[in-house]
Amino acid sequence: MTMESSPLTIAQLAELAGVSTATVSKVVNGRSAVSSETRAAVERLIRQHGYRRQRRRSPSMAVVELVFHALEGDYPVEITNGVAEVAREHELMVGISDLRRDHTAGDAWVEGVLRRRPSGVIAVFSGLTEAQHEQLTRREIPLVLLDPADAPGKNIPSIGAGNWNGGLSATRHLLELGHRRIAIITGPDSALSSRARLDGYRTALDMAGVSVDQRLVARGDFFIEGGLAAAQRLLRLPDRPTAIFATNDGQAIGVYHAAHQLGLRIPDDLSVIGFDDMPSVRWAIPPLTTIRQPLRQMASAATSMVLKLAHGEPLSHSRIELATELVVRDSTGPPARLS
Repeated sequence: MTMESSPLTIAQLAELAGVSTATVSKVVNGRSAVSSETRAAVERLIRQHGYRRQRRRSPSMAVVELVFHALEGDYPVEITNGVAEVAREHELMVGISDLRRDHTAGDAWVEGVLRRRPSGVIAVFSGLTEAQHEQLTRREIPLVLLDPADAPGKNIPSIGAGNWNGGLSATRHLLELGHRRIAIITGPDSALSSRARLDGYRTALDMAGVSVDQRLVARGDFFIEGGLAAAQRLLRLPDRPTAIFATNDGQAIGVYHAAHQLGLRIPDDLSVIGFDDMPSVRWAIPPLTTIRQPLRQMASAATSMVLKLAHGEPLSHSRIELATELVVRDSTGPPARLS
């Protein structure tokens, strides 16, 4: 069948009209809250091509589905709490999926979501393929990316944090204390946040006239084990760093363990700064200096976005970035030679 001879579905009409499926649904169901121009355009397409009403579907479940790349550490707890705050206000439940350290959802997960029909999906530090996103769109299941692992597609709303500014602030703090041999433990090369934090680190060094020593740039994975392994290599260098910027708090804890193994005191022998400001790091010994990423606020905002989309309401912004903030505690100080 060709488009000209076969009546169109809501998704096809929406694509031709350049509007959301929710808007077309309002038109075909005689609902208000659609501008007269948009309504006329959709009705003109229906007269031209026809409209094929799909079989009546079961209503969406009163659930917001969270999909995490990994359910480890404080990170998913903070995000889940932020989502739950908004979900409770709307009498929604929160469902959770774990991709087991993968950043892309598999087809089996997507098929399960299509069966469950949640009110919306929030993908955390992960994403969907273009085909999977199209599957959700056809079923009118809105998707929002939270702390996206890679650059979001043009039609996918997202919310993140000021990763570049955070990397800049962390490195500036160490420079202001007098450090010049400052190492960084990155996250995965594929992660948007990791690349931005590394760029902020490089910019701060460049602005201070300090050249980047590639031996001090260690690849990590955003997990404690990765931070431990990277710190062990860095701290065994002949001219070891006097400070390490671990690009998340988990890796910073790994640095603590590596320093303890080598008999180094924090911050007397080594300054350490993390990124995230998870609740547990203020109880580390010594309490961790870090960059606060407002994960709960990010999660609440993402939930509000997905619920607006579920109700067919337009978003004022499809890309939101919340500010990060330096939190100084006891894990950073001047290098030993300046003490």
